[in-house]
Amino acid sequence: MLALRLTRGSHPLVLLRRLFVASAAAGTGFLLLSTLGHAAGHPTAAGESLVRLLWCAAPLAATAQLAASVARTDPAARLHRGMAAAGLGPLRITLLAAASTALSCLLGTLLALLVFLRLRGDIGGSTSPTGGALGIDSAVLGAGHPVPFVGALMLLSAVPLTAVAATAVALRPRSDSAVPQAEAEPAVKAAGPSGLPWGMAVTAAGVAIEAYASRGAGSQGRPMTFSDRIIGSPPGVLGGWALSVLGLVLAGPGLVHLCGRLLCAGRPGALRLLSGRVLQRESRRLGRPLGVLCAVASGTYAAVKVYDASSSRPFGPLTVIGAAVVLACVTASALAAALESRSARAHTSAALRRLGAPRSVLRRAAALRALALVIVLGPLTWAVAEMATLPLLP
Repeated sequence: MLALRLTRGSHPLVLLRRLFVASAAAGTGFLLLSTLGHAAGHPTAAGESLVRLLWCAAPLAATAQLAASVARTDPAARLHRGMAAAGLGPLRITLLAAASTALSCLLGTLLALLVFLRLRGDIGGSTSPTGGALGIDSAVLGAGHPVPFVGALMLLSAVPLTAVAATAVALRPRSDSAVPQAEAEPAVKAAGPSGLPWGMAVTAAGVAIEAYASRGAGSQGRPMTFSDRIIGSPPGVLGGWALSVLGLVLAGPGLVHLCGRLLCAGRPGALRLLSGRVLQRESRRLGRPLGVLCAVASGTYAAVKVYDASSSRPFGPLTVIGAAVVLACVTASALAAALESRSARAHTSAALRRLGAPRSVLRRAAALRALALVIVLGPLTWAVAEMATLPLLP
C-alpha cells in the first residue's frame, strides 16, 4: 500500500520512467507469450520454439537492467533520513523499491496478456486486424490452438521476478553505506576501475575462440538462413561471440576512466580538467551501463550484417519488437545512470555556480564529456563488431 501511495504521489518524470519500465515488461511478456503460442500451434517444431524462447533472454535481461536503473534513480530510494524516521530501515527501503518495480512490471505483463489474447482472437471472437497491420501472423501466435493458462502465467511471472531480483541486488544494503561520503572519498580518489585489462583480455579471447572454432564450418555450397548461420554454428563460435560482448561490459568502467584521464592529459584548461575529473569520479557509475550499451550496439551491428549476408527477407515483427525492447532498455539505462550521476554531483555544481561559474561552462563540460565518450567508445565498438562478424560471414 505504501508503494502504491508513493507511486501516486511521485513526480511526473518519475512516473514516466516507471511507465517505461511497464512498457518494456509488456514487450518482453508479449515475446514470451508468442513463444508459448508458437509451441501450441506447432507441436512438432519443439526445437524452433525452444530457440525462440532462448532469444527472449536478451529482452528479459535488458528489462531487468532498466528496472534496476530506474529504481536507483527513484527519489524515494534516497530519502533515507525521512524513511528512517518513519520506521523504515535500509532493508525495508529495498523491499519498497522492489514492490514498486513489481507493480510496474505486473501492469506491463497484464497489458501484454490482453494484447496477446486479442491478436489470437481469444478476446472478441476473431483475430484482430491490428495484427495483420503490424505484420504479425495469427498462426505464429497459435491462433485456434488452446494455450495452457498455467504455462502462460509461469512465463509472465519471469518478468516481474527477474526485475525484482535485479532491483533488490542493485539496492541491497551495503556495509559501507554508513560511512560518510567525505570520509570514504579520499581512500578511493586515486584508484581507478581495474576491469579494463580484464575486459580487453576477455574480448580478445572471445574473438580468437570464435575465429578458431569457425574454421571449416562453411555452408558446403548451400545457402544458409540467418537462424541456420547463428544457431547452426559451432558452439565455440557462439561462445566466442558472447565472450567478446561480455568483455565490453567488463571494460566499460575502465574505458570511462580512461576517457577522463585522456581529457586531463598534458596541460588541460579548466574545461578539460573539470570534464576529465567528473568522468574519472563517475566511471564506476557510468561505466557498466555504457559497456552494456556498447555490447548491444556491437551485437546489433553484427546481427544485421550477418542477416544481410544470409537472407534477403526483412526482419520479422517479433524480431523487431525484441530488438526495440533491448535497444530502448539499454539506452534508457545509460540515460538513467547519467541522471543519477548528475544528482550525485548536484552539490558540486551548486558550489561552482556560487563561485561565479556560468551555466554555459557546465553545459560545455557535459558536451565535452559526451564527445570524449563517443570518440573512444564508438570506434572500439565498431572494431569489436567487425572482428566478431568475420567468422560468421559466408
